[in-house]
Amino acid sequence: MSPSIAEEVASVGRRMFERRLTDIAGGNISGFDGTQIYITPRYSGAEWHWQLEPGDILVASLDDERILSDPKFSREAKIHVAIYRAFPKARAVIHAHPFHVLPFCAWSKPIDPVLESTRKFGRIEVIPRSPAHSAQLAENVVAGLKGKEALIEKQAAAVLIPEHGIVVAGKGLRPALDALERIDWNAWCILARQFLT
Repeated sequence: MSPSIAEEVASVGRRMFERRLTDIAGGNISGFDGTQIYITPRYSGAEWHWQLEPGDILVASLDDERILSDPKFSREAKIHVAIYRAFPKARAVIHAHPFHVLPFCAWSKPIDPVLESTRKFGRIEVIPRSPAHSAQLAENVVAGLKGKEALIEKQAAAVLIPEHGIVVAGKGLRPALDALERIDWNAWCILARQFLT
């Protein structure tokens, strides 16, 4: 029997934290079944340390505007809602603070694919700066993903948020997590290049 979306969201959060693909400072994860969003609660990192159970995952209809104002929902729910509304094939969104990706976010540098396993994602671009938790940030993420619909349908596409982190939109939670880790290791290879030249 396959796991429920809530079980997958909780499991992905634990794996991300164990593998340094996000931190206690934050991030958020959601899955989508075509009607309802299953999303991590606010402060999943700071208060829960990503040790979530399926019952902790919040559920709301994509059409329910309360998801954007309910204090229990992640503050970045706007990004998740905007992606699912803009990209009908998206079934998962991961916003994370990966250890090797964050230097690129801090200095607003794109991540070029240097590994065979990341060529399919192309260059991971940096979107324009905007305030955290804002509608403008959600709009910028969606704009950054435009034109990458085929990548989302096949596996996943990603963008970098300046001074913040990465957003990955994918066809499912496991493909999105796979993409996140590949991109993080690709980032590490770029950072490590200085030791080989």
